[in-house]
Amino acid sequence: MSDRQSRRDREILLIVDIQNDFCPGGALAVPRGDEIVPMVNRLAGQFAHVALTQDWHPPGHLSFASAHPGKQPFETIVAPYGPQVLWPDHCVQDTAGAAFHPELHVPHAELVLRKGFVPTIDSYSAFRENDRRTPTGLASYLRERGFERITVVGIATDFCVLFSALDAREAGFEVTVETATCRGIDVDGSLARALASMREAGVRLV
Repeated sequence: MSDRQSRRDREILLIVDIQNDFCPGGALAVPRGDEIVPMVNRLAGQFAHVALTQDWHPPGHLSFASAHPGKQPFETIVAPYGPQVLWPDHCVQDTAGAAFHPELHVPHAELVLRKGFVPTIDSYSAFRENDRRTPTGLASYLRERGFERITVVGIATDFCVLFSALDAREAGFEVTVETATCRGIDVDGSLARALASMREAGVRLV
């Protein structure tokens, strides 16, 4: 096996939450979220190994404002595990909003990791639930497969991409975030803070 081939077999592209509800017209649309889809498709073609994450909430999820009478979307509550932003109902299991964007085309993806399916815990990161203790199993999967380097793209830069990148670094992986192939919500400077946090953690931003 060539050095180049062995390197390709140690790196994986992680595509985060490119779902209808996070794109224009969706329940929790990220501005210009759909713009990245062609770029993600092209980038995925350069990787031998690809994994996808999919937000997958049951109806009435704790993170939904609708589950808390009198609360509005984007308010913050104190959940049993700490502060939790309340969101519009989004990516509800087996709905059109939870489906991947129809133009996302990554047929060689090897894994679809669903997250946020526990009714009482939200999950931004692909690696841990928002209680910061409960693992998704992704780190163990990647180690067992022999991966060492992860490139992260997707939605949203300042939430699910951010937490996935930070947790991947903490788990010992080399991490790159392709910022042009991500889109952020950017609430009250959250995008700038996210980029600074990733740099500080040793994430390579390109």
